[in-house]
Amino acid sequence: MATETTIALAVPELRAAPAEVGQAYWGNVRRRVYRDKVTVGVILILCAIVLMSIAAPLVTAHDPAQGSVFKRLKAPGFPGHWLGTDEVGRDLWTRMVYGGRLSLLCGVVPVFLALAIGGTLGVVAGFAGSIVNTVIMRSMDVLYAFPSILLAIAICGMLGAGLGNTILALTVTFIPPIVRISESVTTQVRGLDFVEAARASGGSALSVLRHHVVNNVLGPILVYATSLISVCIILSAGLSFLGLGVTPPNPEWGLMLNSLRSALWVNPVIAALPGVMIFITSMCFNLMSDGLRQAMDVRL
Repeated sequence: MATETTIALAVPELRAAPAEVGQAYWGNVRRRVYRDKVTVGVILILCAIVLMSIAAPLVTAHDPAQGSVFKRLKAPGFPGHWLGTDEVGRDLWTRMVYGGRLSLLCGVVPVFLALAIGGTLGVVAGFAGSIVNTVIMRSMDVLYAFPSILLAIAICGMLGAGLGNTILALTVTFIPPIVRISESVTTQVRGLDFVEAARASGGSALSVLRHHVVNNVLGPILVYATSLISVCIILSAGLSFLGLGVTPPNPEWGLMLNSLRSALWVNPVIAALPGVMIFITSMCFNLMSDGLRQAMDVRL
C-alpha cells in the first residue's frame, strides 16, 4: 500500500515536470536579461528609437520634404533646427526621425521573412535528412557562393531601386545563413535521446517535429536572426547610398549619407549624423543579440 501510494503521488509530479521545467527555464532567461545592465540599456535605446520613429509627427513639427534655399547646410544649434539642415534646407532632426521608419523597416522585415522561410527549410532539412537535406542545402550553397553585399546589389540591379525590391533582395540574401544554422541545430537535436524516445513511443514525424524539435531549436535560431538585423540595417543603408535602395525624396539614413556628401568639407558634423544613427542602432541590435544568447545558454 505504501508503495502504491508513493507511485500515485509521484505520477502527477512527473507529468507536471516538463511544464515546470519550461517555465523555470524562461523565468531564468528573463531574470538573466534583467540582471544584464548592458542588455537592458540597449533594449531601452532601441525602444526609444522605434517609438520616436513611429511617433515622428509628435516629436517634430517640420515637414521632412520641405526645405529652404536660404537655410542650406546650417550647423547644429541653428534657430529652429537644433541639428541643423541638409543640402536643400530641410530640418535634419526631422529627416533623422522619419528616416528611422524606413531604415528599421529595411532592417527588420527582411530578417523576419528570411527567418520564416529559411528557418522552415533548415528545420525540414535537418529533421528529414537524406535526399531532402541534400537538395535544400546544395541549393543554398549556390546562393552562398556570392558575398552578401554583391548578391543584394545584383538583385537590386536587376529589379531596380525601391523599398519593395530592397526588402526582397535582402530577404534572399539572408535566407542561406539562416537555413544553415537551422539545419545544424536541428541535426544536433534530432539525435538526442528524448527525440528517439518520442519516436519509439509511436509519435508521428510531424508530432515529434512540432512538439520536441521546434521547441528546442527555436531559441538559437531567433538569437542568430536578431544578430542579423544589424547587418541588414548596414546593407540596406549601403544599397540606398549606392542608389539601389530607397529612392528620394524619402528620408532614409543611407540615402541621407549619400545626399550629405557635399557637406563633408563644409560641415562634417551634419554629414556624419546619419552614419552615427546607423552605428548606434546596429550596435544596439548586436549587443542585444549577445545578451539574449548568454541569457538563453542552458549551460549557465
